Amino acid sequence: MTETKGTGMMTDTSEWRSHHEAAILPALGRPQRLLVRGEGVRVWDEAGREYVDLLAGIAVNALGHAHSAVVGALTDQASTLGHISNFFASPPQIALAERVLALAQAPSGSSVYFSNSGAEANEAALKITRRTGRSKIVAVEGSFHGRTMGALALTAKAAYREPFDPGVPGVVHVPFGDEAALRAAVDADTAAVVLEPIQGESGVRRHPAGYMRAAREATDAVGALLVLDEVQTGIGRTGSWFAFQQSEIGEGITPDVVTLAKGLGGGMPIGATLTFGERITQLLQPGQHGSTFSGNPLATAVGLAVLTTVQEQELLAHAADLGARARSALAALPQITEVTGAGLLIGMELRDGNAKAVADAALEAGWIVNPVTPTRLRLAPPLIITDDQLLGFADALPGIIASAAHSGAGAEGAA
Repeated sequence: MTETKGTGMMTDTSEWRSHHEAAILPALGRPQRLLVRGEGVRVWDEAGREYVDLLAGIAVNALGHAHSAVVGALTDQASTLGHISNFFASPPQIALAERVLALAQAPSGSSVYFSNSGAEANEAALKITRRTGRSKIVAVEGSFHGRTMGALALTAKAAYREPFDPGVPGVVHVPFGDEAALRAAVDADTAAVVLEPIQGESGVRRHPAGYMRAAREATDAVGALLVLDEVQTGIGRTGSWFAFQQSEIGEGITPDVVTLAKGLGGGMPIGATLTFGERITQLLQPGQHGSTFSGNPLATAVGLAVLTTVQEQELLAHAADLGARARSALAALPQITEVTGAGLLIGMELRDGNAKAVADAALEAGWIVNPVTPTRLRLAPPLIITDDQLLGFADALPGIIASAAHSGAGAEGAA
């Protein structure tokens, strides 16, 4: 086995898989490729093969790979102050918190808790809900909120939860889209309702009209909190800073708590839990939660650079416009029966199913996509993607599907 000196980069293509299997916990599954370099929306594997990345690390790389703003912010901050623990504050930490609250149009008295991932952001939200004195949480079938123990309890998929039962108690999952079931489940014992404005793992599903408003009304009626998980949909992914800010998605509601991660760091690990208003902010008191790396200067400096770049390059409008045109182009294909999503979060139902085989064929053809269910593909490309790159995939998809059909391969995909 050979490595590039000083980098640990493996250059012997015949052996990297066995080294991965010998060193990496098998819970992560078998990787599809060994990627060694990225630039913009493209990545390359160890053999020099090029791919257009239409998944962006599962909606993480908002500015693509090796973006100058991210590299510059990371380099500058690392040369001055990298880590200080939560015993101290840093300028980028405070600045990023203020910027995020302003973009969320959060009221006076709101606040931000920084963490390292979307699951951690949801763990903080869960602890906030417990401080109401109640323990019942209403979540929705098809939801995904993370794999740490608290977030896992909120996550609907039994295959994720059951190997670790008994989990955190008190969570009730109601059927997707059933407003009556939602209202019936929210009672005087309910601490919170937790929702994704658009469900990612279940195939990029939007709630039916009136559902988000019903969630707000039901929680208000009993004094419960409304928590929105915008880990995947936030930071421009749907064409606005937050999905709930779009009237057709959020229906004019104001949440109590919002969680973020993924695109916020543009590739750096960071999560954020936003509390809306003084009453919610005061639920967690000093010493009741924390993280060694919370709001570390490196991650928050990069987060600031991401937000600034998205704003300066008008990527919200770009995501909304190109996403709409891409969904229209995909919906016109006879091989596709449904296209869902908003902005650059796109799901598509394959007429003949077998999403895993189609994703495999796409990878062979140089496109990275996600078989999010057995019959649906998910796209979540960098916000900087060009018309030619995304619409080019729509043009290539019929041939990819035909190639997958000829291969006769396929199995259930995973998010």
